[in-house]
Amino acid sequence: RCFLHIFKPEVAPQIYSKGDSSADVCAVLVQACQLVPLDQEHLVSKVCQLIHHLLNRYQVMVDEQNLNFLLSYCISALRQCSSWTHVEILQALAALVYNNGPKCQKYLPDLLGTAGLLLQFSDPAQPDVELRRAAVRSMANLCLSVPGQPYLDESYRSVCFQTFLSVLQSSKTTDVDDITFCMLLQSALKGVQSLLNGGKMKLMQIDQIGALLAVLKKCMFHGLPGLSIEVPTALYPAPLPQYDKRSPVKQEQSEPATSKQTGSRRKKCKGKQKKGEFGEEGREDSRDAGDESVLGADMQKLHLGDVQGSPCPDPRPRVSDVCAGRDPPSCQPCKRFSSSESEYSDTEGGIQGKVRSYQANVRQGALACFLSTIKSIEKRVLYGYWSAFVPDAPGIGSPQSVSLMTIALKDPSPKTRACALQALSAFLEGSKQFLSVAEDANDHKRAFTPFSVTIASSIRELHRCLLLALVAESSSQTLTQIVKCLANLVSNAPYSRLKPGLLTRVWNQIKPYISHKDVNVRVSSLTLLGAIISVQAPLPEVQLLLQQPSSSGLSGSGSATPGREQWRKAVPWAGERESPQGSPAGCAPPEPCWLLRLCVSLIVLPREDSCSDSDTAFPALGSVYEPCPLRLEALQVLALLVKGYFPMAQSYFLGLGEVACRCMEEMDPSIQLHGAKLLEELGTGVLQQHKPDSPTAPEQRVPVSLVVTFWTMMLNGPLPGTLQNSPHATLQTSACDALSSILPEAFSLLQGDQQILCVTLLLGLNHSENPLVKAAAARALGVYILFPCLRQDVMFVADTANAILNSLHDKSPNVRAKAAWSLGNLTDTLIINMETMGQSFQEELSDLLLLKLLRSATEASKDRDKVKSNAVRALGNVLHFLQPCHVANPRFREAIEESLQALIATVGSEATMKVRWNACYALGNVFKNPALPLGEAPWATQAFSALSSVVKSCKNFKVRIKSAMALSIPSRRECYGSTEQFCQIWSALVVALQRSEDTEDFLEFKYSSSLRSQLCQALLHLLQLARSTDLPLIGSSLREHGQAIRPYVLQYLSSPGQESEAGAHTDLAERERGLQGAIEHLSQDCPSGHAFLCHPREKGAHASPGGSSGSPGAQTGISV
Repeated sequence: RCFLHIFKPEVAPQIYSKGDSSADVCAVLVQACQLVPLDQEHLVSKVCQLIHHLLNRYQVMVDEQNLNFLLSYCISALRQCSSWTHVEILQALAALVYNNGPKCQKYLPDLLGTAGLLLQFSDPAQPDVELRRAAVRSMANLCLSVPGQPYLDESYRSVCFQTFLSVLQSSKTTDVDDITFCMLLQSALKGVQSLLNGGKMKLMQIDQIGALLAVLKKCMFHGLPGLSIEVPTALYPAPLPQYDKRSPVKQEQSEPATSKQTGSRRKKCKGKQKKGEFGEEGREDSRDAGDESVLGADMQKLHLGDVQGSPCPDPRPRVSDVCAGRDPPSCQPCKRFSSSESEYSDTEGGIQGKVRSYQANVRQGALACFLSTIKSIEKRVLYGYWSAFVPDAPGIGSPQSVSLMTIALKDPSPKTRACALQALSAFLEGSKQFLSVAEDANDHKRAFTPFSVTIASSIRELHRCLLLALVAESSSQTLTQIVKCLANLVSNAPYSRLKPGLLTRVWNQIKPYISHKDVNVRVSSLTLLGAIISVQAPLPEVQLLLQQPSSSGLSGSGSATPGREQWRKAVPWAGERESPQGSPAGCAPPEPCWLLRLCVSLIVLPREDSCSDSDTAFPALGSVYEPCPLRLEALQVLALLVKGYFPMAQSYFLGLGEVACRCMEEMDPSIQLHGAKLLEELGTGVLQQHKPDSPTAPEQRVPVSLVVTFWTMMLNGPLPGTLQNSPHATLQTSACDALSSILPEAFSLLQGDQQILCVTLLLGLNHSENPLVKAAAARALGVYILFPCLRQDVMFVADTANAILNSLHDKSPNVRAKAAWSLGNLTDTLIINMETMGQSFQEELSDLLLLKLLRSATEASKDRDKVKSNAVRALGNVLHFLQPCHVANPRFREAIEESLQALIATVGSEATMKVRWNACYALGNVFKNPALPLGEAPWATQAFSALSSVVKSCKNFKVRIKSAMALSIPSRRECYGSTEQFCQIWSALVVALQRSEDTEDFLEFKYSSSLRSQLCQALLHLLQLARSTDLPLIGSSLREHGQAIRPYVLQYLSSPGQESEAGAHTDLAERERGLQGAIEHLSQDCPSGHAFLCHPREKGAHASPGGSSGSPGAQTGISV
């Protein structure tokens, strides 16, 4: 008790030492509370100070038993003691509940109930602001979540949210000092952020969202020098900026100061913040909003260390160049500016500096809270408030609305600017669909401004403001955020619908930052370049940028762009193009594009001493190469360049393969991984070029001989070793994917031992215990089974089939999905071999293996949809492949029946449309097998019934098309069974034709024409096969529905050639032949039917006026 009388915070270290356990400290606190009765208020205050300081300063963990005692003591003290003690008691309470919310459940009614203590003390009518602040802080600490522990009930969350909201909506009164009010706002902002993050609170109501966004926008600008705005109490979704009221006088006075701060910010004070300055804020102050942790996980990923080194000038272009869109000048020595953060010194204003620091903390807290809010609102709802936070080009005579870019350009604190940019970046992330409506490619000459033009204007203004911020910024961390924000914008903006020039300005502006002294800025700059070359590739504007000379805008840029001789020395292939045409005689070969040259330099060239990146930041790399993050980003950009602009990269095909080889030979697994990914992109680029439908002319493709050389280099190099690098499963997976990208024509020209090596490696990896590797190997085998030189090898087919069946029973869903895809390819190969090799291949393939394939595919068709979609495809192929000897074999009979029932059930199931499409396709394949008893088997009736139901009522038109196609496959009338069944199929097709425009999803309308064509083709096919006994029912159907379907049939017969959904091209002559065949069949085999259909006057049908213009219907006299 004597100690408590004289207790001061300064003596707390004497009580607690590092050797003391939390239990010892808790025991001391409990004993102190037991010694002090509640009527001795002075000592109660001292005990609470002791609790606050020990728990706050030394992060003491309180066990549940002691926590219950101490909480009961504090709650009782709040009820019984005088008001002058309440602030200290609430500070102790805040320290006790910090990270202990789940253990405080039984005290919540006392604290947050209808008459809860915290609600009373945080009431807006509470005259004592310090007391209100302490209560709000305690409430915010209660809202902190603990992983794996239950969170607050919905009722308590709602009470806390409304309390925090009322605090943020309140205005500062004259009797409250600025610092106290800032601390009150900070506590409320932390509480809201905890509710959004920890409680996974979803904001659904528009009023709730609008009120929160309004107060957050107000707090974002709290105390911002030169700006005074009044935000409405709630924001509402609106396409145009909402009115922000400003004081005209203040605005006019602040404009010079603002522009001055934008151009040259004050130098940062070198002095450190005084220890304990924010100590009174409570236990949560270790997470202060002004701390760098506010920038979040994204900032931490980019912040790889404070890289210091020899001084070099900042490569910062002039503002005038940015606005004009010109290339930035060469890097010249210029004066460095840095900004004032939350630090301050006595000479800079004392108390005013402290106020500015707290105001900056409020702005940072509001931005961090806004970031959490973005993640808690659905994107479609969030973008209704786009105009409130994203800048738009100002109208004539009106000031620009305040936005996140206002903070990024004008806030004196680099941490606050970084927070604003991070929030803007999160706002832009995932905005591609929203921004896709933007368009200003054509001049706007209307009496109103369309929404598309408004969004396009906003995108342009974002580009302008971000490039201005890039020029003016001096903080490396904030620069990183600016570039990252630009990358997000570039990734989501629809440049193909905008006037060209935006990407050119970004491209030219970012070039000098590749040689920035800070490695994080360099990495993010490469990320931005990667975003530019990957957006809507290939884009004409980007193609022009890639064709610029290597030296464009880069003189004096240091080690990022080595000289031509150094480049050729380090990369011998750099001066020689590998295109088949070569260079014209007497002409020097052109330099590779600037970006390709840059990336290869960063990856393979030794690091120069002039670079100021700190070696100590990356000790593992020493001083040989550039920092690892920079090399990794360069590899990713190079892979994107190859993927999006392969014709430009193919001139250096072998050289890029050499780069991939060198990367896979290194010791760093991450470099090896991205080297394998580059190899995969190179292989995929060649594959795309050599596809039958490729737009690239044969003489412009990479020659097959060069591809053979390329893969020979890989297989004689590091690729086999990489594939067997079992400690690194992700690396093995990428190497498998790379090996599967080999061109089939090139594979057939490889040496025999190299072909055997590839196959042996993949078959071995298919037994890997790692599911990633096993899935990649199964997929690669599915690619190889389609190679012409391998698919005719019965032994390889059998080995691959057994390997795939093994993976099809794996416990990993991903492995099973890849194996099912490969099984589909394998069975496609069976059909191809049956058609090309005939009986010989069918006899060589083991019956036992065929039965295993049938049973495994049937079992897989009951798996999840990703497996099922390919399993049913495989079933259709195997059932198509079966020969009469298999159908008659008793061992096959049960398996065939089960597989057919599985297909029929899948067609009519509620599975995904892809699964049902494949099931319809599979049944069509089944109908092609003459060995199956289609006309007499019970399952045939079920199959036709399922397809007829789907063709009439499925929501997806592509599934309807495929079912109509399946119904038109049987080539003999006997296959359709009885007259009743035949006419049911006819009626289903007629009804489907009538419903061919009925859909709830407007996206399906683009398939309606293909659907009608396929239905008409199926109807004509049935007419070609109809018997005389079928015609009465067909005639009845035509009398009832003829007028409804006649326009569709006439359109089908008279429209020009079109491509069906299956890719088959049908022309007018082919359709005429189909119609003529039906008429001839009816006239020869069914004279009564011919007379019935071809003499409309006798049956009351009327010829279409359109039929007299030479259509097939008019020529033959047929009418429906």
